Amino acid sequence: MITIKALRKSYKMGKNKLEVLKGIDLEVQEGEFVAIMGSSGSGKSTLLNIIGMLDVHDSGLYELDGIVIQNLNESKAATYRNKFLGFIFQSYNLIGFKNVLENVALPLYYQKIPRNKRNEIALQYVEKVGLGEWAKHMPNELSGGQKQRVAIARALASQPKLLLADEPTGALDSVTSHEVMRLIQQINDEGKTILMVTHEDDIAHMCKRIVRLKDGVILSDEEITQTRV
Repeated sequence: MITIKALRKSYKMGKNKLEVLKGIDLEVQEGEFVAIMGSSGSGKSTLLNIIGMLDVHDSGLYELDGIVIQNLNESKAATYRNKFLGFIFQSYNLIGFKNVLENVALPLYYQKIPRNKRNEIALQYVEKVGLGEWAKHMPNELSGGQKQRVAIARALASQPKLLLADEPTGALDSVTSHEVMRLIQQINDEGKTILMVTHEDDIAHMCKRIVRLKDGVILSDEEITQTRV
């Protein structure tokens, strides 16, 4: 699913250059559930942004589902993101003036699916995350856990090959975090490949593999016994 070799990324800081990724090698197979961990400045968010085609690498290879991702203009990157990827963010990124159903249906709008069909598909995913009765509610009427469930439903609606989660439990209390992770584990059990950035060790152990970054390099990469919730 993902092949990364000798991946490097740096940013200009005035006259200096800050090297954030220093030759990353990473393979992720279809159906895996991988946590990426590391302290602030380790490069984990930069790596996730490159995988999500929200940023570009300087050198090295990034291949997604057999396609080399390189030198994409924004239009092409957007097309690939919509085709391959689903995103879950810590801050939910829901549109405040759209209800739950409309938020979940949004990726299908960009796929030019007719309104009736995309609402039908969106409702299936709203029900899948247990929010069928909340389909017509606005985001400001939802709890944090419910908002994250809407974000998960939206990420799944376009049937992506890869789900990218950036600190999906970071804004939630421990009980709600476990509820959200139970849902994400169920999604992985159904065969979805998931890559998740987290700084929480207990959340990382709810995945099946932990990749630890430090100062732009992979410190360790190990399969683990998954904690089920």
